[in-house]
Amino acid sequence: MKKQLLLLGIILSTVSAFTQVHKSSALYKAILSKDSLLFEAGFNQCNIKQFENLLSDNLKFYHDKEGVSDKTKFIADLKKGICNAKENRQVKRFLVNGSTEIFPLYENGNLYGAVQHGEHKFSETRESQAGIAKFINIWQLENNEWKLITSFSFDHKPFTSSTIGKSIFDNDAEIENWLKENNVPILGLGIIKSNKLTQVKVFGEISKGVSAPYNTIFNVASLAKPVTAMVALKLVSAGKWSLNEPIYKYWTDPDIVNDSRNKKLTTKFILSHQTGFPNWRWMSEDKKLKFQFEPGTKYQYSGEGMEYLRKALERKFNKSLQQLASELIFQPLSMTDTKYVWDKSIDTSRFAFGYNKEGKPYEIIKNKIPNAADDLLTTIEDYATFLISVMNGGGLTKQVFKEMKSNQVASTKGKHFGLGVEMYDLDNGEFALSHSGADNGVQTLFIILPKTKNGIVIFTNSDTGVSVYENLLTHYLGNNGQKIFDIETK
Repeated sequence: MKKQLLLLGIILSTVSAFTQVHKSSALYKAILSKDSLLFEAGFNQCNIKQFENLLSDNLKFYHDKEGVSDKTKFIADLKKGICNAKENRQVKRFLVNGSTEIFPLYENGNLYGAVQHGEHKFSETRESQAGIAKFINIWQLENNEWKLITSFSFDHKPFTSSTIGKSIFDNDAEIENWLKENNVPILGLGIIKSNKLTQVKVFGEISKGVSAPYNTIFNVASLAKPVTAMVALKLVSAGKWSLNEPIYKYWTDPDIVNDSRNKKLTTKFILSHQTGFPNWRWMSEDKKLKFQFEPGTKYQYSGEGMEYLRKALERKFNKSLQQLASELIFQPLSMTDTKYVWDKSIDTSRFAFGYNKEGKPYEIIKNKIPNAADDLLTTIEDYATFLISVMNGGGLTKQVFKEMKSNQVASTKGKHFGLGVEMYDLDNGEFALSHSGADNGVQTLFIILPKTKNGIVIFTNSDTGVSVYENLLTHYLGNNGQKIFDIETK
């Protein structure tokens, strides 16, 4: 045992010498994904095959109470103990949110492994009070696959209320209970501080008995619109598109081809919701698109306008909106889980189904054609990465960026729309950029504060999701969050 303790000491003393990778990095995502597969899908479900496949044949497991195990002994103990049906034990393992650090291991400049350092809790449920311990897992690439080759689990102690802070937001168990009280199956939360994504938290279950992973895929409804807007603004910045050029040169909808007002439609009017269109044509009695006022004269929120812009862009560039967004935004920002369309690459095991207030699921929307205004699929990490880019100018020219965050038209409750985002005046020179999304089984919101480079991303998969907004906004954004909530509820 002395040798094992010496090895642990060496690892602990050298971890701080490594460079921790950012949570947005491919390595961090890869290791957290393997952790989720190993424990959420394997250990917690007693799926021995799943668990065994992720262990190296050369595994060494060091436990400060139960000694040393190799792969054979570890699997045998798992079958005889926790996964023994006769014992009827339901102990599960949960990561302590925010505790995980990932450090790369190189040899001759080539990545061969990674050290995962953090805390984990073992209990019957995420809410129950059981044990907590520190761990170090060493992952190694074997035939280009990540395998757990060495694991230390140590400093085991009882998990009590003194282990966590007094705030509900420092206590995952209390948050889980709070979500259940509000009939919110899954909450995704991203916290941006000083221009960095500092927290990605996902609460709830992706399916019965399986915790939602940190990279849960959400339908975020109208949060598609700011992404579409940024596609257009990037093309404007590149001199390939114009904010003020009439759209009819590239696209005219058959429903309004005989209405001369179609020649007044511009990208600026569309992105600031001044088209004169209703939200959706199917809301009218004859299901046809019509102008309800002169373009550019006032505000009216419209998904139809964004779709109009999509068709014009696709005609002009002979590419789908998905292709344009991938080239201009998703690929440059490594937003690998963000799509306008549902295809075979979607990891359905990570998708958050939408629910009504009674807890009944809605049918999944599986768009084969991009919708510029709705049904974007993304993760907390991907979308927060996008928002940080936006706060930093999004690769736009200074003039276009200035236009984006300038008051284009008064919207509602004293707010204004810029180009693709709504704006709150928070006094003292502070303002917020925001957008929300709402569909069946979807309630989503983001708030970013360009002056402080702080922000919050909230995704929920329930009609009741708005019920958690106030507490989240006030806790993470303080007085500014309260001001925003007060504006919306006054």
